[in-house]
Amino acid sequence: MFLWFHYSRKMGCLMWACQILCIQLLFLCSQSSATLCSYEQSYALLQFKLHFSFINTSYNRCDYFQPSYAKMMSWKEDKDCCLWDGVTCDSLTGHVIDLDLSCAWLHGSFPSNGSLFLLNHLQRLNLAFNDFNLSHISFDFNRLSSLTYLNLSYSNFSGQIPSQIAHLSKLTVLDVSQNHFDKPSIETNTLKGLVQNLTELAELHLDGVNMSTVVPSSFMNLSSSLSFLSLFSCDLQGNFPNSIFHLPSLKTLDLSYNHDLIVVFPKVNWSSPLKVLDVSSTAFSGEFNPLENLKYLTNFGASNCSLDGLVPMSLGNLPNLVYIYLHHNFFNGSLPSWLFTQTSLRQVYLSFNQLTGTINEFHSKSLESLYLHSNRLHGSIPSSMFELVNLTGLSLSLDNSGATDLHLFSKLKKLKNLALSHVNLSSSTPFKSNSSFSQLTMLRLSACNLSEFPDILRKSDQLSQLDLSKNRIHGRIPKWMWNIGKESLYHLNLSYNFLTTIEHLPWKKLRFLDLHSNFLQAPFPIALSELMILSLSNNNLTGEIPHLCNMSRLQIVDLSHNNLNGTIPECMVNSSSLQVLDVRYNKLHGNLPKAFAPGSYLRTLNFDGNGLEGRVPRSLVNCARLQVLNLGKNNIKDSFPYWLGDLPELQVFVLRFNNFYGSFEFNGSLPMLRILDLSHNNFDGYLSARSFENLKSMMNLDEEKKKLNYMGDSYYQDCVAMVVKGFEIRLEKIITTFTTIDFSNNHFHGEIPSSIGKLHSLRLLNLSQNGLIGHIPSSLGNLTALEALDLSSNKLVGEIPRQLVSLTFLAKLNLSKNQLVGPIPRGNQFDTFQNDSYIGNPGLYGFMLSNKCNVDEAAQPKSSIFDGEKLNNSKWCEWKVVMMGYGCGLPLGLFIRYQVFSTRRPEWLLRIINRATKRFEMSRRRNKKTKQKLVSS
Repeated sequence: MFLWFHYSRKMGCLMWACQILCIQLLFLCSQSSATLCSYEQSYALLQFKLHFSFINTSYNRCDYFQPSYAKMMSWKEDKDCCLWDGVTCDSLTGHVIDLDLSCAWLHGSFPSNGSLFLLNHLQRLNLAFNDFNLSHISFDFNRLSSLTYLNLSYSNFSGQIPSQIAHLSKLTVLDVSQNHFDKPSIETNTLKGLVQNLTELAELHLDGVNMSTVVPSSFMNLSSSLSFLSLFSCDLQGNFPNSIFHLPSLKTLDLSYNHDLIVVFPKVNWSSPLKVLDVSSTAFSGEFNPLENLKYLTNFGASNCSLDGLVPMSLGNLPNLVYIYLHHNFFNGSLPSWLFTQTSLRQVYLSFNQLTGTINEFHSKSLESLYLHSNRLHGSIPSSMFELVNLTGLSLSLDNSGATDLHLFSKLKKLKNLALSHVNLSSSTPFKSNSSFSQLTMLRLSACNLSEFPDILRKSDQLSQLDLSKNRIHGRIPKWMWNIGKESLYHLNLSYNFLTTIEHLPWKKLRFLDLHSNFLQAPFPIALSELMILSLSNNNLTGEIPHLCNMSRLQIVDLSHNNLNGTIPECMVNSSSLQVLDVRYNKLHGNLPKAFAPGSYLRTLNFDGNGLEGRVPRSLVNCARLQVLNLGKNNIKDSFPYWLGDLPELQVFVLRFNNFYGSFEFNGSLPMLRILDLSHNNFDGYLSARSFENLKSMMNLDEEKKKLNYMGDSYYQDCVAMVVKGFEIRLEKIITTFTTIDFSNNHFHGEIPSSIGKLHSLRLLNLSQNGLIGHIPSSLGNLTALEALDLSSNKLVGEIPRQLVSLTFLAKLNLSKNQLVGPIPRGNQFDTFQNDSYIGNPGLYGFMLSNKCNVDEAAQPKSSIFDGEKLNNSKWCEWKVVMMGYGCGLPLGLFIRYQVFSTRRPEWLLRIINRATKRFEMSRRRNKKTKQKLVSS
């Protein structure tokens, strides 16, 4: 009986297994017949493909994350669309449910109501890292109602984010991050709709989206399931809502690079699952103690927050802390003790502070990245540093360090990134293969007193970045260097050395090449198809501009301060990729190039100091992204190019020292123009009141928003030359608060328009050496930021307006050689100006004219504070003027990083500028703390 029962049970199980097998076979058969993509879907996808060409515009980003290739090239009508690259179908229905076209080389305008939106079963859509040519994000995305994942990041979208996106109620991940100048923006109501309707949202990425008009409180009531919120560089302003720190699922919060966003951590009852918290480049309060409650925190960033004092010891009480970023602050004192003992630490960034003292011995070997450069550390490198066996990244700068043998660093076998600056290095140890940098991918040895290429590099075949700038390396690149990183090197900086010859550049993947400030001579070998950045300025190059037109990826070309002649090739300005072309101070001639391409990406054109002729080409209107146009010091003969007023991004416009003629009047609104130099030309006619009223960016003076930001980027920063007190001064960096108008040495006549008084942020105004008549407008007293005013050598009449006394920033004034009468005003800065400010006005009288600084000097007045003056042996008068400007506020010298082209460099002025910069930073920190106190109260 028992055997029969066992047998029956076994047969039943076998029959049941057969039934299951049959069902599975039927399922597989039905699946194979259903996976075929429908004609409608194939047609919709192929129609979408027709909108784009395939250009690798994202190679500098995608290659770090995933392979980059033209996925759509595999899409063929005769193949099942479910088998196409990037397409995933539902295994039962055959519906396209996932479309991944990230890094797919798509280039072209995104169709606003295209066939893509017919794929109404789509659940995941990824269009990241493409180039949609500033297309607007279509409101038709809301038709894809099944979407749970939408990624439109870094694909060159612009315009308003449509409110219809908030209708995608099933979204768990939304990423519309962008990283270009024309940021997409979002309105408060749209953001509120996202917060209210996307109740299942787990990740929200809005990096680079313009939120300057958004009230931060709009983020309140975000989904309780939110685990990731990234608001990097969104122009957010005001108080960040405290409630977000209490979200129960939030693990990553990035608020970095919102400079005017006030961030104050909860002081009580703050327990959170946060693992990553970044408040870098915000108005963070600097209160670190609340962090002690975050027991899961592994990653904390508060760089560039103007924090000062000692590095908080409380950070050593976070046992899970692995990554800490406090660089670009004002921390002082010695390095914190937890740096040398904390066993959890992996990455520590304390560079760009004011830390002092020496580096102690390390008692923990956990560190993987240590960045301490650009402080005030001194002394020797501790021996225990060479025992940090896990170290992959190291960056140091040391003052007055003793000589360290470079070969010692080869003990760190995992080292991939090594950056040493101002560290006295020796390489006396003979080369041995076992002491090479076999794993090294980045090596920066700037200002390390090297006199030759270090032979320890001989086996560094994986090197991708090499910086040997600011050393004493001379002659030519040795041939053994040609094999270093031959298949990997993309960044090479040998600037500020004594190189004379470049025979060969074998690095086919080179993208960044900086050889400026050497003694290089032509011919110069350039055949680098991947090159993006080229700097050959300040060398001895002669002949014509090197042949660059076949290098289709070039973005920045700096050939300034050489002896190049010939013409500027038309093909260079017709490039689809070029952003910066700087050929200033060469011997170029011929007409200005004319073929500026439609849709040009050019942002800087600097032709200053050549012998170029012809007219300003009308095709410049194609350069809608142009920020800097410098045609100064050439032989251009043309009327004023009024049509350039249509360039929406133009900030610097220089025509000085040419042969321009006729009247001056701009069209357009010129919303960004801040530097306008028309000096030393043949302009005439009246000064148009309307033209000054168009200079909107010179009208807004908001002290709270002023920051030491500069035009340009990390590879190239714009500069401009101007004449002040007889010196041609080159502002190596153009600070974003610098505004100037120079119309001197022309033939303008008529009265000075009172509308100039509306330019409240103007810092320098020079209308000297013209034929202006009438009274000095009292409205100039409204120019509260003005630091230098020159109206000399005109035909101005009447009294000096009393309103000018209110210009407390005014450091220099020249009203000489006019027909002014009456008393010289007293008070504020007017009590510091000397006789040369008024000479040549016989009808003027007052205290200052009886208080002569130098009688002989007064007998020969200067024609302009911007022209023709040389420093005499006694610099007291000039020094006093600058000091008074410094004492009252931002002096002219604050627009820094200049080079003075004269036989004698005024070191006294450099000292004052350095003091002024420090004073400005201290003032900025005080203002920030005051604002935080007001908020907390």
